[in-house]
Formats: sequence, C-alpha cells, structure tokens
Amino acid sequence: MAEDDNYTNDGTLNIHKKPANKKKTGNWKACRFILGNECCERLAYYGMGTNLVNYLKQRLNQGNATAANNVTNWSGTCYITPLIGAFLADAYWGRYWTIAIFSIIYVLGMTLLTLSASVTGLKPECSGGECHPTATETAVFFVALYIIALGTGGIKPCVSSFGADQFDETDDAERKKKSSFFNWFYFSINVGALIAASVLVWIQMNVGWGWGFGIPAVAMAIAVVFFFSGSNLYRLQKPGGSPLTRIFQVIVASFRKFNVRVPEDKSLLYETADEECNIQGSRKLEHTDKFRFFDKAAVETEKDQIKGSVDPWRLCTVTQVEELKSIIRILPIWASGIVFSTVYSQMSTMFVLQGNTMDPHMGPHFSIPSASLSIFDTLSVLFWTPVYDKIIVPTVRKMTGVKRGFTQLQRMGIGLIISIFSMIAAGILEVVRLDIVKRHNYYDIDGYIPMSIFWQVPQYFLIGCAEVFTFIGQLEFFYDQAPDAMRSTCSALSLTTVALGNYLSTLLVTIVTKITTRHGKLGWIPDNLNRGHLDYFYYLLAVLSLINFIVYLWIAKWYTYKKATGRAH
Repeated sequence: MAEDDNYTNDGTLNIHKKPANKKKTGNWKACRFILGNECCERLAYYGMGTNLVNYLKQRLNQGNATAANNVTNWSGTCYITPLIGAFLADAYWGRYWTIAIFSIIYVLGMTLLTLSASVTGLKPECSGGECHPTATETAVFFVALYIIALGTGGIKPCVSSFGADQFDETDDAERKKKSSFFNWFYFSINVGALIAASVLVWIQMNVGWGWGFGIPAVAMAIAVVFFFSGSNLYRLQKPGGSPLTRIFQVIVASFRKFNVRVPEDKSLLYETADEECNIQGSRKLEHTDKFRFFDKAAVETEKDQIKGSVDPWRLCTVTQVEELKSIIRILPIWASGIVFSTVYSQMSTMFVLQGNTMDPHMGPHFSIPSASLSIFDTLSVLFWTPVYDKIIVPTVRKMTGVKRGFTQLQRMGIGLIISIFSMIAAGILEVVRLDIVKRHNYYDIDGYIPMSIFWQVPQYFLIGCAEVFTFIGQLEFFYDQAPDAMRSTCSALSLTTVALGNYLSTLLVTIVTKITTRHGKLGWIPDNLNRGHLDYFYYLLAVLSLINFIVYLWIAKWYTYKKATGRAH
C-alpha cells in the first residue's frame, strides 16, 4: 500500500510510459518549465499581434476598418484552430506531443513573418512616408500569419490542461494547488504580454519591423527549449480515443432506443462493474437527472445481450452518457463568454485607433506608441492575480466556506460586470475627446489633439481586472467541468469564445459602418475619428454586455456541477 502511495491515482504516466511517481514528477517542479514556456510563447504572440493593426495601416496601406477587421479575423482564427490541436491531443497524440509538434509549426510561421518584414523582395518598398506592397508581398505576409494561427492553435488548448495534469486530482493536497496553478499560468501569460506591449512595440515603431518581428521569433524558439527541458518531470495523460466518436455513439444509441423507457432506479443503467472507467485516462461520472433522453443509451435491452459483446452504438455506459451531458451543460456558459471576448478584442483595435489621435508624449523627449497602452491591461492583471490568490480568496473563503472563495461561476460573473464598466469608461473618454475636437475645431488636425493618451489607462485597467475574474475563471471551469478524457477539447471550446468574440467584433464594425455611412455620411468609425462617433460603438458594446450578463445569471442558476468517482484507467 505504501508503494502504491508513491504513484498517482489519476492514470498519468511519465515520459517513459511508466506510472508517474509522485515524488519525481509533476507538481510545481514540472510546472516551472510549463510556465516558462507559456511566458515566452505569449511574448512571441503578443509581440507580433499587439501592434499588428499599425503594421497593416503603415506597411500594407489598409484603412482603419479594414485593418481592424483583418486583425480580429486573424485573432479569431488563432482561437478556432485550437479545436484541431485539442482533438488530436485528446484522441491520439496526448498533450505533450501535440504541444511539441505544433510548436515547430509556430516557429516556422514566426520565421517567415520576420523574413516578410525584413528581406528585400518580401517586404513592401516605402518612399516619402508611403509604402507600396505588391500582391506577392501581401500574400507572403498573410500566409505567415495564418501558419502562426495554426501553430498557436495546436498549443493553446493543451498547455493550461497539461499544467493542471501535473497535479493529481485524487490527492487532496495536490488538488488545492491546481486552482493556484491557473492563476499563476495567467500571470505568466501577462509577463510575456508586458514585455511585448512595452519593449517590442517600441522597437517596432522606432527601430524597425524586422527587429520587431525577429525578437518574437527568437522568443518562440526559447519557448520550445523551455518545454523540452522539463520532459523527464512531466506527467502525461493517456489519450482516451476520439471524444467525437463517443458523443455520436450516445446520440445514435439514444435514438435507436427512442421508445425505451428509462427506469426510475438509475442503478439499473449500464456501467462497467469494476472501479476503473473503460475510457482511457478517465474516471467514472455519477448519473445526473438533466437531459434524461440520453439515459436511454445506457438502458440494457434484450437485443443488447444477443451477441455477448457490447455494441457501443447500441449500449453506452453511464459515464459515456454523462460526458455528453457535461458538454451540453457547458455550452450555455461557453456562449456567455463571446460578448466578453468582443469587449476584450477592442484593446487591439479600437483602443489603438482611439489612442492614435491623442498626445503620446511622456515628457519632452519620449513618446509611447498607442498599442503600448495595453501594458496597463497587463499591469492590471499582474496586480490583481496575486491579490486575488493571496487576499481575496482567503477573505471570501471565510465568508462563504467555499474552498476557492467564489465558485467558478460567481468568479466569471464578476468579470462580466467589470467589463461593462470598461466600455462605459472608453465611451466617456471618447465623448470628452470629441468635445475638445469640437471646441477647438481640431476636426482635420494633422497629428494628435492636445489630450494625453494616458486618459485611456482606466479602460485598460478595468479590462485587466475583468480578465482575472472571467478568463482565469473560464480556464479553471472548463478544465474542472470537462470529462477527464475531453479536457483539451473543452479548453479549446473555451478559447473559441475569443475567436467568436473577434468575429462578432468584425461583424458589428461591418454592420455599424454599413448602416451609419448611408446617404453619404461618414459613419461612427471613419478613417478620421475626429469626425466620427466611436463613443456610440463603445456604448453599443456596453448594452450588449449588460444583456449578456442578465442571461448569464439565469444560465448560472440552472447549471449542475459534474461529479467524478473511482480511478482513472
């Protein structure tokens, strides 16, 4: 028994495919390599993406709306491709090898992007302050961007889940550390983002885009080295086979037994007799009462006994049925994150364009690029993450008796409220800015108006605070509530809210532009924002966020948490 205590009970293996030893693998000693990898990878991603809207405007000659839409479309794709990586990780490769393979694709994309901004023949020729990109140069740039989107997509859904895998779910002491891991994981993301938004954006605007993209490429190469350095310390979850196949088996079996009555005694439903689940890397799930139609898939009939062996397209275990129910329960929570992500996406588009019209000077000799203001979002996250983990959680825990302080759903809801105030703050600032334009007739001023760009700090700071509650809450919620063998898939699902948030932003900008430019009007978001009404767009997002929060309250009240039991196979 004492020897068994040396090994994990959640089915994890070491890099040599042997049972993972608790003392030699996992925990924080393994996580430091994962956090280091994530910090460098995010430095690469944000170093290239934070100021992308200005590259598209300056080097590819795109207008405000076109550049903003291209950024949100690309960013959205970066959060859709995780579905590919997640499927491969859960079904076939496992998280370790998925991260390894897609990291190499990522480095190749970053290298091509650097070449497209620095090598003659690939970079646009510029003269007299204006650039003239050819179709080939533009195509190479966008090919590089979307190779990066594929690479980052393979990594994103796996890294946070891989880090959480380093803590044994069946060990009380290790399980307590897992909640803190998600906070420090997001903290490491923002350390990388801090360097990107400050140093790298300044290099891009003052030294050159070749260096500005080259340094992120090197950072990504360092991230790969960090990851492989910890290989002997990692705990690896076995892939459980295609989660999509198991889901469709439950759906097909349920409809095949459409007329079968579900027994009142749920212990009569089909489940494997031993303690271990028949799905690799997964524990059994207890039966829940919602979505009872799918319980039909676990009802044994005479036909199921004819051939001796169980046909999974006719008879499924309770755990398999509960996997599908877990996904269905998660979907409404998932949908509520889309509007929040739309608000978040404004930092790389409208906030930057708004900042371009304001005085960027810090003293007489230094000016800060508008894209670098996102540093205050990052500083907000770096401030609130330890405050939440070390002060808010212990304080609230004493009041509520909940180990995490707030439940995961409460945490996400608080972030949704704060995001509404970030849009109100941005709208109020734009009203004040336009008032200065009107009073001093700055409509066609060449450059910026005499209003400090640092008035944007509150809106960035509020979004950072909202992230700590909502985005970290989402990371933890989707890992915790996912079936064990579908954790990468559910992490990818949570990331798609960012993708759909970006696409929703693109759709809103397109619709708003089309409606408000009728009859020859300039519209809310013209190329010259001094003649527009960006404040109306911010208020539109605030109203959508409020409606979203009201719907979220109803969804959260309805939600039932999953219950796992037994040991992983």
